[in-house]
Amino acid sequence: MTTFRLILALLALIPFAGCGRNERMDLIYSQRCASCHGSGGRGDGQIAASLQTPPPDFRETVQRKSNSQIRKVIAEGKGSMPAFDPALRPSEVNDMLQMVRFLSREGRDLAWWEKYDTLIAAHCSIPWEAALGLDDAPEKKP
Repeated sequence: MTTFRLILALLALIPFAGCGRNERMDLIYSQRCASCHGSGGRGDGQIAASLQTPPPDFRETVQRKSNSQIRKVIAEGKGSMPAFDPALRPSEVNDMLQMVRFLSREGRDLAWWEKYDTLIAAHCSIPWEAALGLDDAPEKKP
């Protein structure tokens, strides 16, 4: 009976697999984002000082943004940040959204709800905020 319970417990964890930071996220971030935003998302990348508008420190800005707002900035760009929609697939844009959220939590006190973000999402490809009506509706492209 103990083996059966262990198997059930392991099966119950399957939906949570893949919701953490992974190599693909790190690779895309280092290739597309780190030169401006810095490896830790502090806005201190190699070329940040030469930009007209400095990149934000994710710890100070991301907490106040919805997932669709962040996704839109990644896909369409904003200010000196280029649009990554043609270069990144939708799943990669979602990966960068998650990466931005992960980096924004490093080195700061978390709000109580942020500690459960990954569990609430259950699987990173499900847009829970939109499904529950808690996020902005995605804007249609012309």
